[in-house]
This record gives sequence, structure tokens and C-alpha cells, in this order.
Amino acid sequence: MNTRDLDAFVAVVDSGSILAAAAHLHLTQPGVTRRIQSLENALGVPLLDRQSKPLKPTAAGRDAYQLGRRVLASLDDLRAGLAPGQEVRGEFRFGITPFLADIALEEPLCSLRQAFPGLHMRVSSRWASELLADLDANRIDAALVYLPGDNEPPAGFERERLGRIEVKVIVPRTLKLPRRVTLRDLSDQPWILSQDGCGFRRVLRRALEGAQLPFHLAVEALDPVLRHSLIARGIGIGLTAGKLLKESPHRKALRIVEVPEFKAEVCAWLVHRPTEGRLSAPLKHLRGELRDALDMFRK
Repeated sequence: MNTRDLDAFVAVVDSGSILAAAAHLHLTQPGVTRRIQSLENALGVPLLDRQSKPLKPTAAGRDAYQLGRRVLASLDDLRAGLAPGQEVRGEFRFGITPFLADIALEEPLCSLRQAFPGLHMRVSSRWASELLADLDANRIDAALVYLPGDNEPPAGFERERLGRIEVKVIVPRTLKLPRRVTLRDLSDQPWILSQDGCGFRRVLRRALEGAQLPFHLAVEALDPVLRHSLIARGIGIGLTAGKLLKESPHRKALRIVEVPEFKAEVCAWLVHRPTEGRLSAPLKHLRGELRDALDMFRK
């Protein structure tokens, strides 16, 4: 099996077309097609559904794509490991939970690109449990996740807690509630929260169930600005953290209420597989940038 054939197949799946893959690899379209056919002959199965537009992998092709990416990434690590002074190149697959993507990724990502211009970033945003599964399956190289309270990522990963973020309850200013309330005072209010899988939502539900109180969900919305807008309109109440409320365009219509029995926080963790190869320096750089971004968020 020729790794150039594998490289061509991965490029076609990534781009969705032979034309785009040919441009990326500086080959002709027939040249890319021949490489795909050579790989299919070597493996004995069709890898692409040629009736679909854009091109999509078959069931066997999806498996070959995931395994092939690992092979190509390992070759990049091998080349980097044998040439210590060489520029860091290749792909860096990074996962981040949606909430942290909103607040902590822009500046660190720009800084990483400036420090390692040869590195190609692929960023995916999913919930912590999904990202940890992706990491375990080697579908990503590292992830920034938040987990409720003292929960920790599974053993076997390199992991570092980058900070704690306090969770607060927010209500519309039109809702007549005192500044300090109990969970029971809020029990008849519907909640506007992020989608299932969110650490904030899990912390809240655990607290309500512990107090034997109902959990009424009014709206699920991933975008924090949309959630703030709906809360400001009086549709329900919600949760916020750090500077998120201060920077919201709806902050004047919202306020925080203190709930002494609901002392909740989530922790941000940088998690990755043990590495001493190509990605060691980028991970070290990213770790510092993410820590600074989260510090600024909490202030």
C-alpha cells in the first residue's frame, strides 16, 4: 500500500471532490482518481460512493478514512521526531465544548497560528463526553472541556485543570424576586438552557433533584446571546458564568440572583493523549494561551 494513495483518499473525503483534492495535492484529476483506485484495489473494497455529490465515503471508506488519518499523523510525528529542529507542520485536531468555544478560543487560536504557521488546525465543537470519546478513539489530538465540580477526565490522558468557573442564576429584571432566593422560590420558573450534555445544565438538574424539586425546561438553545435574549423577554430564567453576562448585549435587562444552596462551578480541563512528538511544543504554547484567556474571562 502506498501512502500517497492514502493521502489522496483522505484529501478527497476532506474536500468532498476530486477536483478540490487535486488542487490541494498539486495533481491532475486523473492522477487523484488513479491513486484512489489503487488504494481500493489494495484493500479490496470500494471506498467512495461515486453517485453522491459531494463525494462521500462508503461504510468501509469511513473506517479507512479514520484509520488512514491516524497513519498519516503518525508519519508526521515520525518525521518531526527524527528532525528536532524542523518546523512543526501537519494537522492538529482540537476539540472544545461549545461554551468554552464562545469565550476562550479566538485569541489562543490566533497566537498558535502565529507561533506555528505550518500547523493546520481542525477545530470541532462538541460536548465533553463526546470529545473524550473522540480523544480515546484518536479522532482528535487534544480537547478543552468543562466538567461539573470535582469531576475529572478519565485516567490515561494527560490532563491539566486550567481554571474554575462559577455558575450563577440569571433572571429578567421584570421578574419580581428578591436578590437572595432559594431553589424552591425558583421551582415554578421554566429554564432556558443549553442543549443536553451541557455541564451547567447537569449541575442545575442535580441540585434540583437533590432538593426534590421539579425541573421545567422552556427552551434549549446553544447560543448564549439567544438564551439571554429569551430570558430578557421573560420567557424563563437561566444560568451564566464569568464575564458572559457583562459582555451580553442584553445585560441591562438581566440580573443575577443569589441562591445560597446552589453553589455551583465547572472546571476547564485541557486533555490530550501522552505525547513527546510533533505536537509537544504546540500543546505547551496552547496551554499557556488558554490559561490566560480563561483568567481574563473570570475577571
